[in-house]
Amino acid sequence: MTTKRRGMTEEAADAAIDQACRMLRMPTIRNAFTEYADRAGREQMSYRGFLAELLLAECDDRARRRSERRIKAAKFPREKSLRAFDFDANPNIDPAVIHTLAKCEWVQKGQPLCLIGDSGTGKSHLLIALGTEAAMAGYRVKYTLATQLANELVEVADEMTLAKTIARYGRVDLLCIDELGYMQLDRRGAELLFQVLTEREEKASVAIASNESFGGWTKTFTDPRLCAAIVDRLTFGGTILETGTDSYRLAQATKQRTT
Repeated sequence: MTTKRRGMTEEAADAAIDQACRMLRMPTIRNAFTEYADRAGREQMSYRGFLAELLLAECDDRARRRSERRIKAAKFPREKSLRAFDFDANPNIDPAVIHTLAKCEWVQKGQPLCLIGDSGTGKSHLLIALGTEAAMAGYRVKYTLATQLANELVEVADEMTLAKTIARYGRVDLLCIDELGYMQLDRRGAELLFQVLTEREEKASVAIASNESFGGWTKTFTDPRLCAAIVDRLTFGGTILETGTDSYRLAQATKQRTT
């Protein structure tokens, strides 16, 4: 920029600020500068205070955009938050435990999380909500269904790109696997899923939601030894939460129909 800085009119200054913000890739300052400048004049802010307000606004907006990108990259099937979870409807779930998990220390330590309970008890809601919290905290998160992951691994194994795919799933900080136990996996798919879990063991977190207790996983993993090894990978040093057997979704629907 070759514009002279002394004696610059307000119109020229605004144009220079707009150009500089484009060059420096500061869209928040570019869009909000006039509003902040007017407020700084009314409140008689110091130059340092005004500059700090502008830079903090840019930093906050960048952090928000990064969180949005990480949440989008996780590919959650729907939006779920802890704020929207009805703890009163499911007394099996301790709010203090969930809010401790929301701090994401278990993700930082690479520990697993298992949510076990019947349909309608809030497993998937909590899985997605805690995954969203992790993404907002700066962690790379990936959501998938158990059958979808197993099928993908079988397909890429046939295409000779298995190692690359397993490495890709190994790089994310938190892998959320939903609906584990709903459908039986063939032996090949189960073995490949085990490889993904082994790749992540004690290095990066896995969170799963299952409608079957661990004793019932032999329906999904028909090889008893493989089943035991997978249970070991998903429980060692981790947290196990049982969401119960009473569907609060069904209870809410029944209540609404009665009303």
